[in-house]
Amino acid sequence: MADKCHLCLLGLIILSSLLAGTSGADDAHVFISSGENVRLPCNNALPDCKSTTWIYHNGYNHSAAAELINLGIKTKDTESHERLSLGSDCSLNIKNVTKEDPGSYTCRQYVNDKQQGTDARVFLHVLHVSSSSSQTEISAGRSVTLSCQLYSSGVSCDDLIRSERIQLFWVNQAGVTLKISDSRYQILFSSRHCISTLSTTLLNEDHNREWRCEVTQVKTSVTYTVRYSDPAETEVRSTAGLLFRVIVIIVEFAVFAAPTVILLQIICARRAGRKNSQHSEEIVMNKILE
Repeated sequence: MADKCHLCLLGLIILSSLLAGTSGADDAHVFISSGENVRLPCNNALPDCKSTTWIYHNGYNHSAAAELINLGIKTKDTESHERLSLGSDCSLNIKNVTKEDPGSYTCRQYVNDKQQGTDARVFLHVLHVSSSSSQTEISAGRSVTLSCQLYSSGVSCDDLIRSERIQLFWVNQAGVTLKISDSRYQILFSSRHCISTLSTTLLNEDHNREWRCEVTQVKTSVTYTVRYSDPAETEVRSTAGLLFRVIVIIVEFAVFAAPTVILLQIICARRAGRKNSQHSEEIVMNKILE
């Protein structure tokens, strides 16, 4: 009976350790805005980085894990190869972060082909803002919707809200938080996609105005600046575009018309040659008859 109890206790210990390993209690979370550079720490690094391997997994498409760093050396067959570098402390540095970079990054140590210690996993979250209108469509009187999304992979937005207590919110260039109760703005949030949208009708005084999306609890924000196109510049661009189209039409006409003109010249030259030849023959015949 005692042996059975010991076995049950051992099983519970193993099970609890497995659950702790998958719960992500020791996982690190890094938040960054798109376009910035980021450093992902390696918390299990050995004195030199020759044993360090970084592995990336994107939970969006359930693709196989990609090896970014192998024993301290960058892997060349990765799309982000040029943007990656290994820090002196074996951290992974990523330049110009994009919304495609979120996911889990695992730092692992190998010595003599054997893994040393446990994995150190880092979840990267990228904050990105976009507009429903292109730059040429932005002008006073038009409606615009700004979307601020926190891209994550392997961790749901609801889990981040509970564990990291994050929240997306908008502030103006004076740093004042925009309220849902403000009649000028329509602010919506979806925890399913971790996205906050800001909709408003642009005013004349909104030229060069900034709206910033921030994440609570972490020092991460992304700014969108409204810039109206100068009417004079727009007219110049329109005129230049029209002139360019006219030039293209003239060139195309010249290209297609040139062979026809050459052919007509050849035909006329041949006809002129025949007339000259007949005229010479007539002169010769007249001399003979005389």
